[in-house]
Amino acid sequence: MLCFFLLVWSAVCLQIYYFPSALCSELLSRHRRVWIIDSFTIEEEHKGPFPYFLGKIKLEQNYGVSFDLSGPGVDEEPEGVLSIDKKLGNVFVDKPVDYEKHKVLKVIMTTRKAGSIDTKLGIDIVILDINDNPPHFDINLYEVDVPEEKKQGSDLLSISAYDLDQSGTPNSTIDYKIKSVSPYISDTEFFINKSGTISFKGCLDHEAKGVYRLLVEAKDNGDVISLSSSTTVLIRVQDGNNHLPTISGQTGSGKIKEDEIGVSPLLLHVTDRDSPNSPAWRARFSIQGDEKENFKIETDPHTNDGVLTVVKPLRYKDGAQRVLFISVENESPYFSCKVKERTSSGLWKVDVTKAGDPNYPALLHSVKVVIEIEEINHPPVFTETVTETKVEENIPTGIWVEKVTAVDPDSSHAGEFVYEVGHDPAGWVTVDPHKGNITTVHSLDRESPHVVDGVYTVLLHAVDKGDPPMTGTATLNICVIDQNDNVPQLTDDRFSVCAFEGPTTTDITAYDLDGYPFGGPFAFELLGDVDGKWNLNPSNGYTAGLVKDPGVYPGNHTVDLKVSSLQGEFSVYSLKGTVCDCSVTPNCRSRRDASTNIALGALGIMFASLFLFLFLLLMAVVISCKKEFTPVQTEDSSGETLIVSNIEQPGTDCKVEDSVLLVSTDNMRQDIAYRQSLHGGMQNTPVFTKTTWNSLIASGYSRNQQIEAKGTTNTFLKRNSSFASDAVLLALLHRRLSSLQQAEEHVDYQPHLYADEGDLDTLSELEDITIPDQDSSHKALNNLGPKFNHLASISRESNRKK
Repeated sequence: MLCFFLLVWSAVCLQIYYFPSALCSELLSRHRRVWIIDSFTIEEEHKGPFPYFLGKIKLEQNYGVSFDLSGPGVDEEPEGVLSIDKKLGNVFVDKPVDYEKHKVLKVIMTTRKAGSIDTKLGIDIVILDINDNPPHFDINLYEVDVPEEKKQGSDLLSISAYDLDQSGTPNSTIDYKIKSVSPYISDTEFFINKSGTISFKGCLDHEAKGVYRLLVEAKDNGDVISLSSSTTVLIRVQDGNNHLPTISGQTGSGKIKEDEIGVSPLLLHVTDRDSPNSPAWRARFSIQGDEKENFKIETDPHTNDGVLTVVKPLRYKDGAQRVLFISVENESPYFSCKVKERTSSGLWKVDVTKAGDPNYPALLHSVKVVIEIEEINHPPVFTETVTETKVEENIPTGIWVEKVTAVDPDSSHAGEFVYEVGHDPAGWVTVDPHKGNITTVHSLDRESPHVVDGVYTVLLHAVDKGDPPMTGTATLNICVIDQNDNVPQLTDDRFSVCAFEGPTTTDITAYDLDGYPFGGPFAFELLGDVDGKWNLNPSNGYTAGLVKDPGVYPGNHTVDLKVSSLQGEFSVYSLKGTVCDCSVTPNCRSRRDASTNIALGALGIMFASLFLFLFLLLMAVVISCKKEFTPVQTEDSSGETLIVSNIEQPGTDCKVEDSVLLVSTDNMRQDIAYRQSLHGGMQNTPVFTKTTWNSLIASGYSRNQQIEAKGTTNTFLKRNSSFASDAVLLALLHRRLSSLQQAEEHVDYQPHLYADEGDLDTLSELEDITIPDQDSSHKALNNLGPKFNHLASISRESNRKK
């Protein structure tokens, strides 16, 4: 059975715990004992002196016991606070104790009898709190940023403090109070509630003071003494847009030229009392009266000026002036707060205006701007920039083609312009300067290179009388209608084929400058005696096949070909052809290529010889001017065809007769022409001596070439010049012919056929050559040798047959 006693003395609870043990049985067998104990409380932080009497534990007993204490405050933390008189049971306080650390000391009292434990009781000694701790703030400095347009009564921030004294007692109950505000603003009053939330009445004004410093006190409600502490609160008022901008002035000409864009005729200057470069200071402009949106206005980020710019062209004819109304506001919304009445309780009466209110637009500052438009000279404008018409080619001159019309958009130059032809590549048309009628001055030719895809393009101008004159341009596309005014043509009137045993074909292609239906496909037809020699397969189309029959021999041939268009227009061509023995030469082209190479070499030799001839001729002139003249010995040249001549008297004069230069140059031209005909363009020069003449005959001279050589020889014989000059010229010609003969040895060249070797009808046509009838020429011909006489007889017989 658990035995315990609970004693309560004057609001002090003393809990006595009786511990179950063998002592319990002993107590049951004894008389009941009564404990009388005084109230035990300790005030914290007692000032002493120590030790002082706390109380006495009284026992009703008829035997003696000893008292002992243990636990917190005795032999446990906080040690040494309590002690007891072991005989009398008096309890003493030996030093102060802190309530904030130890609110109750739970000690154990033990009684002993004759050395053994008689009783153990637990005693709670209550520590009484005193107001020994002031309130403490969480931080020493509070800061907050508040927008200027904050409404009164709004919470700005909350502060808090705490007290270490006993909770729920006046010692820990805290009251807040704003002790001071710096600077003092009559339109703003800050207050704080019991929870520590700070608010304000009236209006915040950044311009009056951007930062407010508040000193806030936290004070407890101690009975004996009240303790307090303070902290600082900084309230920074951010600048709001509580001042509207105003347009203070403008700079610029206020003038623009019509059709100009991107120019700025005006700058609008702005003043604002808000903080520079803040959203409340930066200006934003708007334009009224610009229905066609020809203008825009932007804010210069550095100066806050408004820059008015033209973005769409303006026309003078729409008005010489533009009247605009430009207003200004700020980027951040406008907010205005004015205190009307300060009341003793509650919030004050204020007047607030902000963007979006009905009366807000009337508050914006606006100015009237007049922009003047200067007229400029515009070019006349054609009613149609591109005009198309059709005209037949070959029409007579003076025929009307088309009419163009232009108008001048300028009111001051209306009708003061003329029409001109700007670009007429063939010069076929003209235009009436005042009416715009276009007529022909030449016949149009559809096959002209200026006509592209059947269209002839003319550029026309309309030029006004402005300063400077302005020009409008239009394009006239004339579709030239084709007429059948061209005959078929061949792409090439020469051909070459190989002389094989079987038929061989070469292509003959024709074209017509006229279009369909005046051109191809064509009809090809051979003329003359072509049976057994030539035929066509196919003979219709754009390309005909010219077929060589096996009986055609190698050599040069002429074939007459008639080519007819769809409308019957035709033309006849004499085709020049070459039939080659391809068994010796792979093809006709290789032969021509070899001849071409020789011709290029001969051309170089010709120019070198010409320079050498001129040099020797100059030397001859110098020699002829000497006073002593030594005739050239000619004993070794008696067997040649040239006649010895030395009729000029030495020292008579220094003039070279014109016949020397004339005859020598003519002879060289004849010589070059002869070699070109012989080798298909290669330039050669014959030497007119007996030995070389026979060599020329063996090399394949034709009748024309032989007669030309005879005429050249007679010319040499009749020259009335110095023998020295003739000898030099002959030596030069001899060297040139020798080099040509060496070149011919490397060329695959077929010899010509003459009258005694083939059909005279196939010989090439000879040019007419007139041989001077002089005795010296006849004597020279008689001494040229039997081979030349035989060749001359062939030539005479051929001429008789013709």
